[in-house]
Amino acid sequence: MQSPTPWLPEQSDSTVVPAVSIRADIDAGLSAELAAVVSGARRRAHRDGDRQIDTAHLLHSLLESDPEVRAAFDGGPQVARVLGYLVQRSIGYGLRWQGTVESSGSVPVVSTPTVPGWSPSAVTVMEGTVERARRRGEPTAGGLDLLDALASDRACRAVDVLERAGVDARTLTGRIADASHGV
Repeated sequence: MQSPTPWLPEQSDSTVVPAVSIRADIDAGLSAELAAVVSGARRRAHRDGDRQIDTAHLLHSLLESDPEVRAAFDGGPQVARVLGYLVQRSIGYGLRWQGTVESSGSVPVVSTPTVPGWSPSAVTVMEGTVERARRRGEPTAGGLDLLDALASDRACRAVDVLERAGVDARTLTGRIADASHGV
């Protein structure tokens, strides 16, 4: 006896985050663990009904999957507050962001993203992530590289979440540099 096919809700094209790569040069510079973080961020964006992966999606997926990243924060309560804000975002806190393109001071505001399914700010952060690893002489970027790139873009959504949770982004980047031996 066959099981019935499970019912899946229809998705309109405007609410589906495509499972496309960021860019070949960025994809090639990601560790397997970081590629899984990106995949998790894509799923989260899709679940939240967002058209693009943004920096808050990346931060959420990163915190859930990387113990080294969680250790860069000032203890478990700080991580719990950040995750609390990220969960609130997915259930309503981020409604003010839905339907808008995330941009920051480091990238120009554009109406069409340069990479389909990615906010311009998220693409810039991913470029910075790979570049940070290259400066260290590493062939692939890891979680701390992404966290540093996120915390360094003071105008992105991830930093907005961090600040609302009481995390000073500058202090966080300093801890990451110490953990990475001065990178």
